[in-house]
Amino acid sequence: MAWLVLLAAAAFEIAFALSMKPSEGFTRLWPTLGVLVFGITSVYLLGRTLDRLPIGTAYAIWTGLGSLGVVILSILFFNEQPTPARLACIALIVAGVIGLRLTTA
Repeated sequence: MAWLVLLAAAAFEIAFALSMKPSEGFTRLWPTLGVLVFGITSVYLLGRTLDRLPIGTAYAIWTGLGSLGVVILSILFFNEQPTPARLACIALIVAGVIGLRLTTA
């Protein structure tokens, strides 16, 4: 169950990061409220996993999945370029997340 909560926390982390761009420097109300709600929810859910998962593993997976999601969705929705270097870095993040998951009970 802790792993599912961690996945939800990562999803809110992605929503948090992606909502910053449309907030236009926190000058638009609804996207700014999204930043706050998504960010607080993400950190809260991460905190709920820490009694069952090692903090280093949980935090690394949370940030790794968040980074991965933001990069992929930025390529799809904000027309950022999927350069070979970016794709290679995404592959490294995926490998790290999988490795941490496989080595944590």
